[in-house]
Amino acid sequence: MSRIKTFNLPDLGEGLTEGEILAWLVKVGDTIELNQPIVEVETAKAAVEIPAKWAGQVQAIHHPEGTTVEVGTPIIAIDTDPGAGPLEAPSTTATPSADLPTPSAASLAAVEVAPAEGMVEPGLIGGAAPGGRTAVLVGYGPRTTAAKRRPRKGAVPAQAETPVAPAPVAPQPVAPQPVRNGHAGTVTGGLVLAKPPVRKLAKDLGVDLSTLTGSGPLGSITREDVQQAASGSVAAAEPVAVTSTATSAASFGADREQRIPVKGVRKLTAENMSRSAFTAPHVTEFLTVDVTRAMKALERLRGRREWRDVRVSPLLLVAKAVLLAVRRHPMVNSTWAGDEIVVKEYVNLGIAAATERGLIVPNVKDAGRLSLRELADALNGLVQTAKSGRTSPADMSGGTLTITNVGVFGVDTGTPILPPGESAILAFGAVREMPWVHKGKVKARQVTALGLSFDHRIIDGELGSKFLRDIGDFLADPEAALLAWT
Repeated sequence: MSRIKTFNLPDLGEGLTEGEILAWLVKVGDTIELNQPIVEVETAKAAVEIPAKWAGQVQAIHHPEGTTVEVGTPIIAIDTDPGAGPLEAPSTTATPSADLPTPSAASLAAVEVAPAEGMVEPGLIGGAAPGGRTAVLVGYGPRTTAAKRRPRKGAVPAQAETPVAPAPVAPQPVAPQPVRNGHAGTVTGGLVLAKPPVRKLAKDLGVDLSTLTGSGPLGSITREDVQQAASGSVAAAEPVAVTSTATSAASFGADREQRIPVKGVRKLTAENMSRSAFTAPHVTEFLTVDVTRAMKALERLRGRREWRDVRVSPLLLVAKAVLLAVRRHPMVNSTWAGDEIVVKEYVNLGIAAATERGLIVPNVKDAGRLSLRELADALNGLVQTAKSGRTSPADMSGGTLTITNVGVFGVDTGTPILPPGESAILAFGAVREMPWVHKGKVKARQVTALGLSFDHRIIDGELGSKFLRDIGDFLADPEAALLAWT
């Protein structure tokens, strides 16, 4: 049995077919343990750290950071018995091709061939990735070690332990390179060693990478090299820029545009929203509610001893109102399935959250069975996990009804688009002090606006209106609604 094990990118759940390598947490030559996180991968739903299936020593990393890899593709090779001695390198004796045995994938993975002239070493090209995520992929066992991240600066490119040395080549005369801002140009085989973020920075700043001498590993160009060159070139170009703007019209070309790749969460969101908007016939209704009593009830709740360590927000009462209204109108919590409607007796309550990776909608599983205190803890944990970027794919699957809290952005309400497979979504707007007729007199009251979008194939105008009205009645007087409905 071969001691070299090839680790393929696993199926990260929900039928996902590919993932982007955000960061390698190990490098070639590292000794790793079973279940130790080795790579951070971003899918269309979440960023997760994938643990090792074997203990041993890293022999090869097949894809650099920033690469999108299909499920089932080899990403890393691990020597599961490094104490058995050095790996055998393939024989270099010339023999007829007919007598050569077909090399195995394991033997190929154990040997790193020196790069040809003009090629870039593995590990030098890769993009910077967000960090801080600690979600563990389900199905690989418990996490027993802390993640170890590779240093971002001064890192040596990954190399195998037994590289085949290139044959000596007589030195060739090198043509002198142009000089800009005091940096002599260095080009290897016509290609410049620089990571994609560095290339983008150079393009944005108008710096020609071929004129720079890199200070990074193997002469690669770093962000500092580009910024240093840009600071000199900008200063020298200022008089020219003034003259140019005075004599020529403004440019409206690609040099003043930014192109952002659509991938990951943003790509999935776009696909889901397009599919939902053009599949389910949306109807949106609005209701303005005096929530003064609800806000006073929250203040009393915060003052109770058992609630003093809990973050209590208006969203908690909105979630409770939705859950009670679903109990009174169960058809709202359903899915259109072509020739039938699936009414669900459980409520997986989704809460739309804006994160650095884009819009995600994690959900509280079986929220209707939770007490108010349990619901508060679940909502707080869900939001904090989403903000830290650690939401797992499982937390974002299976939602049945969603709340989007647009009020946190100072917005009154909106016309939200249904998440695929759900029949209703509620927009909760900002709570504002406004003039309101109360007991026959105009007084300053705390008021909010609700917007309910629903699938008109399932929910007709009457059902949607009654559901929205019940949510409003609870928020107008929570104590009375609880006494009347429970």
